[in-house]
Amino acid sequence: TLRFLKSPPTSAPPTPLDVGSPVDVEEPGTAKTGSAKPGAAEMGSDPDFAQQNSGSDPMAAEVREATWPKANVVIGNPPFLGDKKMRSELGYEYTTALRKTYEGRVPGGADLVCYWFEKARTAIESGGLTAAGLVATNSIRGGKNRKVLEAICATTRIYEAWSDEGWVNDGAAVRVSLIAFGGVIGEARLDGQLCLEIFSDLTQMAHVDSIDLTTARRLPECAGVSFMGVTKSGPFDISYETARALLKLPNPNGKSSFEVLFPSINGADIAKRPSGDWIINFGTRDEVTAALYEGVFEYAKKVVKPERQKSRTSKNHSVWWQFERPRPEMFLKFGSRQRYIGTCLVSKHRFFVWQHCLTVPENVVIVVARADDTTFGILHSRFHELWSLRMGTSLEDRPRYTPTTCFETFPFPPGLTPADTAHQHTELVEGGALIPAQLQEQASQAGLVRMSGAILKSEAYEPPASEPAPPGKRIQTTNASTSSARTAEVSVRHAAIAIAVAAKKLNDLRENWLNPPEWTHKVPEVLPLGMDKSPYPDRIEPKPGITEADLKALQKRTLTNLYNAKPAWLSMAHQQLDQAVAAAYGWTDYTPAMPDDEILKRLLALNLARSGATP
Repeated sequence: TLRFLKSPPTSAPPTPLDVGSPVDVEEPGTAKTGSAKPGAAEMGSDPDFAQQNSGSDPMAAEVREATWPKANVVIGNPPFLGDKKMRSELGYEYTTALRKTYEGRVPGGADLVCYWFEKARTAIESGGLTAAGLVATNSIRGGKNRKVLEAICATTRIYEAWSDEGWVNDGAAVRVSLIAFGGVIGEARLDGQLCLEIFSDLTQMAHVDSIDLTTARRLPECAGVSFMGVTKSGPFDISYETARALLKLPNPNGKSSFEVLFPSINGADIAKRPSGDWIINFGTRDEVTAALYEGVFEYAKKVVKPERQKSRTSKNHSVWWQFERPRPEMFLKFGSRQRYIGTCLVSKHRFFVWQHCLTVPENVVIVVARADDTTFGILHSRFHELWSLRMGTSLEDRPRYTPTTCFETFPFPPGLTPADTAHQHTELVEGGALIPAQLQEQASQAGLVRMSGAILKSEAYEPPASEPAPPGKRIQTTNASTSSARTAEVSVRHAAIAIAVAAKKLNDLRENWLNPPEWTHKVPEVLPLGMDKSPYPDRIEPKPGITEADLKALQKRTLTNLYNAKPAWLSMAHQQLDQAVAAAYGWTDYTPAMPDDEILKRLLALNLARSGATP
């Protein structure tokens, strides 16, 4: 058998077993005595042949794909470079040529290492290679990177892999995946354990009814709701003191600078304590209109423009006063709502927070344009957390959350999907919680998903969110298990209230822990020139006279530290929320002891039923 062995967590590369191949193996930079044997080029042992066929100058008129010589096995640790850094590290022309050459095979947003996987797959498919064993960061398991593994699973097979291993190189610790694939007959092994099949997300088919979450599809009902924050590509950040000064200046257009100056938030502001930074945001205004906010524009012209002129991206150079990606569609979705939901793009823990609609989220923050506590609670449930962990990728050992893979594939409880709440109107209920408005006591009949061994597609009818509910109907949801199909009728409105009340309780408890009223107080934000009341959210500051010890303790009160400690009250609040969300799905048999795979199996069944995909 051809096998790719796991190496110790050092900088040494993985060691291949003796595969019984007649091919000579040489260390890079060494040569055997005598000249190359006849046919060495075809067998892949002639470095001169490979160098002569390595591709073309990216500046040349015609660029062609590099030629790989024939070989039995390729084993290597290809260079890793994130897609965002490829242009700066490899050059604009080379990166553009590379992506164009592999267009349709490697997604444009994939990391550099993915091109080696696709190149090896192509060689295996054409008969120029038998198998390959390559190292990648563990982010290859999801997102756009996973597309190359999906292609591998479609045309050949992954026969051995280690999904998530520590790797130390020159003192830098990263998480890697080691993947062996190709036309090798025999058992498959994942993380050293025998299995029937290895899926493209580097999970396994341990038995015939194992779930393959790579079959999940994006759901139209979840589209256009979750966004990545703005991409600045320039020094648009300003200090609070500078923002205060600019907000006190008049403008020739008679408008307030509050229209282009805002508090900002990044991932650290969510996971740790808020930094209090502000940001200049001209949105999609043209230069003439932006210049009428005189003080802010002149500041940007002095600070932002020189940096943007260095950019090799045409828009950043020519439209220097705008963000590279200003996300107008996201701000449009906010509408007149007072808040939106935010979460860190990359975080050890998956927590969601409320943010004021005037706070500008940066690109390391993922936004959900909803203001109701029901949606907030569903996202903060165990069910969505499990789904996002399996559907997303990771950076080192921190999970990454993306709108397309984590949010748009997630099957919300019936009657409470983003399509059902697209109007974004809210209704105040007991305890001050907000639920989506216009929910009826009786709601539409949802699709019944049955499971018996393998997952079966629902044959029941589920009307679209825009279709009015038939009189007297309630949701019929699944209590799906591998042994039987039991259903429970749930009132959508009652379910929404239960979730919202539990979610608000969770958030209130967390806020009281993060900012104890004994240590902090709210202070009205800066008042822009010409306005009677500040449009911005109040600032939270330490109370005057707080002791040094209490101030230090306050600085340590972060969401990351809270979820690291997971005190009993937090666990119980989450369990109460989970019970409410489980009831909305109709899962009357749910308990905290329910296995993760059982939950994921039910969610996948709902996803496939709603997307019309074949399991």
